[in-house]
Amino acid sequence: MPSERNVQLLGRLKEMLQATDGSFFLVNYQGLNANEEFLLRRQVTQAGGRIFVAKNTLIKIAIDELELPEVDEVLKGPSAVVIYEEPVAVAKALVQFAKENSKDVPQIKAGFLQGQKLSAEEVKAIAELPTLDELRAELVGVLQAPMTELVGVLEGAQREFVGLLDAYVSKQEAA
Repeated sequence: MPSERNVQLLGRLKEMLQATDGSFFLVNYQGLNANEEFLLRRQVTQAGGRIFVAKNTLIKIAIDELELPEVDEVLKGPSAVVIYEEPVAVAKALVQFAKENSKDVPQIKAGFLQGQKLSAEEVKAIAELPTLDELRAELVGVLQAPMTELVGVLEGAQREFVGLLDAYVSKQEAA
């Protein structure tokens, strides 16, 4: 019979995974000391994510009950579920932390994006994409460029008109 604690953890885990519409990462955090784990959690939180450590059996049950693709092959060793609002920013935070860490931890095991299973390599590829904020800035730049050119054209026409008026006034004064 499952313990009350495990039943509560499973319920919280399922709620979190349902709230993300089946979008989360699975990572191995083994090898981090308490301070490093705190720093990892802070980086992930700043990127818009949250780390939830749970037993592999609870993760497997939650994934099965949510009818997501199986991940039995990656649920070995310590696992943490990383939920996110924006996948690129959180994937970047995980990959960056692993690069800065001499132990190369956390190790990405797998991920899900709207219920579709992703391999560790695919999650790392997501980390290479521009974040939503970067895309927004790029879009603003793309939209702003034609407007800036239009302003330049209109200013040029005004300068030309003023130049014609000056020439006309000079001609009238000379006459």
